[in-house]
Amino acid sequence: MRVAVIHGEVPADAGRDEKDVLVQVAFVSEGLAALGHEPVAVPVSLNLAEAARALADLQPAIVFNLAETLAGKGSLIHLVPALLDALQIPYTGAGTAAMLLTSNKLLAKRQFAAAGLPTPPWLTEAERKEGVPIEGAWLVKSAWEHASIGLDEDSVISGADRERLLKEMAARREALGGTCLAEAYIVGREFNLSLLAGRSGQDCVCPASAATDTPSPLARVSAPEVLPPAEIRFDAYPPGKVRVVGYRSKWEENSFEFNHTPRSFDFPETDAGLLARLTELALRCWTLFDLRGYARVDFRVDKKNRPWILEVNANPCLSPDAGFHAATVRAGLPFPEVLKRIIGDIPQGGVPHA
Repeated sequence: MRVAVIHGEVPADAGRDEKDVLVQVAFVSEGLAALGHEPVAVPVSLNLAEAARALADLQPAIVFNLAETLAGKGSLIHLVPALLDALQIPYTGAGTAAMLLTSNKLLAKRQFAAAGLPTPPWLTEAERKEGVPIEGAWLVKSAWEHASIGLDEDSVISGADRERLLKEMAARREALGGTCLAEAYIVGREFNLSLLAGRSGQDCVCPASAATDTPSPLARVSAPEVLPPAEIRFDAYPPGKVRVVGYRSKWEENSFEFNHTPRSFDFPETDAGLLARLTELALRCWTLFDLRGYARVDFRVDKKNRPWILEVNANPCLSPDAGFHAATVRAGLPFPEVLKRIIGDIPQGGVPHA
């Protein structure tokens, strides 16, 4: 079948983080061709009418949604699934509501808090949250932008009071995409748990109100597979150096951070309980946000072995060097099989996502 592989239009002078989507397009297209499909790349700009015309001319059976930004803005990521919903074209991955709620870190944190899921305390310029104690170190980061845009060790502010944090957010607002927040910095370990839609026909019995710890009726839901957990290690970091997976860690190949933050899938037996808890929380995030196809949940684990959810990545990066692909390789899954399962989680009958 013909598959439109949608992605945000990438200007020639874009940074490596933004150009990475073109690597994903090539990798996904190769995998789709191996499955016997006809992939066609469709770049999308802020001219959504033009995108609608391109899709009408192409008449794809489905869209594989790889859009991460529009006009370089992560805050517009949900416009692509919204357009596809309006055009009633079936597409892979998270629906419009899920994409909006997960891509905005503030909205996601409010969802975590309402569901009783552990997430670090936070502060915004608009929400001063006078009841939140300001102690220890705080991390100032973008509310919208991913790929660790604007995030590095100087983003961690130690010994600040509430007014200083508010001033730091105001000073960094423009560089962080217009909206930012301060989040309590969790000293400890960092984990990524990737999830992939279950094989066709596979399901499980889960609590209907999985976001709470209260007894509830059982409901049949699609069962994602939690792929092997990964830990981002901070190897040879000197004492006092902040341990954060920032922009340099992800994109600057010659930096210390890039070369000393390896991904590890090997754990001692003593981590079994922690890994089980991370798996449980990742599954609850999948249910809470009504995710589809694939996702990744990022955690920090503090010195008392307590996990804290940092964010949920709906439609995470599918580049061959990205964490999601590494987890599928560790699970022994060929990439075409991964794509098949993502496509298989499109709502039956092409019904638009919620």
